[in-house]
Amino acid sequence: MTDAQDLDPEDRKIVTLARSARARNSVPEGAAVRDETGRTYVAGTVALASLPLSALQTAVAMAAASGATSLEAAAVVSEADGVAATDLAAVGELGGSGTPVLLAGPDGELRARLAAG
Repeated sequence: MTDAQDLDPEDRKIVTLARSARARNSVPEGAAVRDETGRTYVAGTVALASLPLSALQTAVAMAAASGATSLEAAAVVSEADGVAATDLAAVGELGGSGTPVLLAGPDGELRARLAAG
């Protein structure tokens, strides 16, 4: 396990943004993605009966809806021990199968560094 402080500054930024989204919105997960131009998209879990989305799915959807054509990296902050396959698939579809996905706990400690899709 690695503290988020040991990450590249741009990766640390998306972990921090994901942590902030989770805390600010009092949701189970916060996520952030960085697109090919360096823009970031931040989201929390969406728990509508008609539209249940994880935080990472929401962040990827926001990037796609804003015209992003690729992703450089993604981060999710959660109590969970892993990242759902559907979340990895969403990142992989926009960013490619090698896009790094960082999983951090609520304290910012990096739990895993995964590859999308």
